[in-house]
Amino acid sequence: MSDVSKEISRCAWCNNDPIYIAYHDNVWGKPEFDSQQLFEKLCLDGQQAGLSWITILKKLQGYRDAFANFDAMLISQYDADKVEELMLNPNIIRNRLKVNSIIKNAKAYLAYEEQNGVGSFSSFLWEFVGGKPIVNQWQDKSQVPTETEQSILMSKTLKKLGFNFVGPTICYAFMQAVGMVNDHLTSCISYHGANKPK
Repeated sequence: MSDVSKEISRCAWCNNDPIYIAYHDNVWGKPEFDSQQLFEKLCLDGQQAGLSWITILKKLQGYRDAFANFDAMLISQYDADKVEELMLNPNIIRNRLKVNSIIKNAKAYLAYEEQNGVGSFSSFLWEFVGGKPIVNQWQDKSQVPTETEQSILMSKTLKKLGFNFVGPTICYAFMQAVGMVNDHLTSCISYHGANKPK
């Protein structure tokens, strides 16, 4: 009797790139509650606008190096000279609006936490899903939405707080990535383990 292993099933968007597979299996959809990590991911999802996520994922370390490991306090102090320096950095997406958006978002993030307390950004974001992951049961990628009522409300609220590059689609991609919603397909190996924090 031949020993044939069953083919591993992953979400349809996950191709054969080892970086993508590792991200899918270990990060995407796992609940993240750390405010700074959420700030980083929100900024990175904004950088993705108009691009594929793998493009940003391959530049992840470049972004962390360029933006002080997403220390909002340090980023908020970036001036025009720093922006010009970043515009010459090949390890990030050299789009002026996107570079400035991270600085703007850092200031908005700091303003929120100064008013509401350190770590409050996480509670604020998770409140859009009632504090716990929404577990969906999609069987096909065609069923997965690109935005929801929650992501539309999150987008409007973040914009009022001074954030940008946070449209409803970006917010939903963010919610998927940080485990606010479990959008792994039910056939995916990560579906049942996705709701456990990293």
